[in-house]
Amino acid sequence: MTESQTRQITIYGEVLFDCFNRSERAGQADQAERVLGGAPFNVCWHLQALGDQPIFISRVGEDQLGEQILQQARSWGISTDNIQQDKQHPTGQVQVSLIDNEPHYDIKADSAYDFIEQACTKLNQATGILYHGSLALRSDYAKQQFRLLVEAGQWEMFVDVNLRAPWWDRESLFEWLGQARWIKLNVDELRELGFMQPDLKLAMHAFMGQFGCEQVIVTQGADGALVLTPTGFFGIKPERVDRFVDTVGAGDAFTAIYIHGLIKNWPIEKTLSTAQTFASKVVGIRGATPHDQSFYQCLG
Repeated sequence: MTESQTRQITIYGEVLFDCFNRSERAGQADQAERVLGGAPFNVCWHLQALGDQPIFISRVGEDQLGEQILQQARSWGISTDNIQQDKQHPTGQVQVSLIDNEPHYDIKADSAYDFIEQACTKLNQATGILYHGSLALRSDYAKQQFRLLVEAGQWEMFVDVNLRAPWWDRESLFEWLGQARWIKLNVDELRELGFMQPDLKLAMHAFMGQFGCEQVIVTQGADGALVLTPTGFFGIKPERVDRFVDTVGAGDAFTAIYIHGLIKNWPIEKTLSTAQTFASKVVGIRGATPHDQSFYQCLG
């Protein structure tokens, strides 16, 4: 049996609804448009479409939005065994405002995903790739529960840095980064974490030196992506985008394909090219999760 058949992907973190203001689009009446989101769920959604059958650990409220999430996950083939239900806290929501075509987020506190309980997880094995971001670890309770999950397994950690002020702190984030095999972040986040060297490659070398990870993956929006590996740098520049709606979820689309490439043992050049192509497709839809399997054709 090959590694790609046995290596499990476990995704940990938030699932929520991104709420867009329709009045920002074509002068319509001021109405909220809810789109399923949350970086970990977006990554899970794409990996499921690619046939990787990830395990998704999260928590939703016992409310209408939570039920919608469970229904949509099931309809896409995602197991809901590890999507916990919370009687006390509501399903997560984020108000998304588009300013100069870039998303800005107003994230509600004390959402169900802040209270994921390690004791409620159902895992046959606590091994393989464990993906997580920084938003779902914003509370002391969440950090404590996540540490229990990490300590209970033998994981290869993929950390997706998502700095959403004020929902992160340097000390705990640096703890997670020090445990990671792969770290993905955008160039603004790299700078915000203190790596201000004028040359991006020097900044990435300094980052890798501090945290001891195997790969540093830095996305740069329209300028593409750059990856530092033990054998050197690899980069990709995007082609012109034919259709643009918003950039919500583009980074998550890139991440999902990158993880897919890892478990399939793709050459990094193929992984980068495919990830960039898919991210460019996602900017052509509203939100982050296409609902048509044909969207994933030709991605391998």
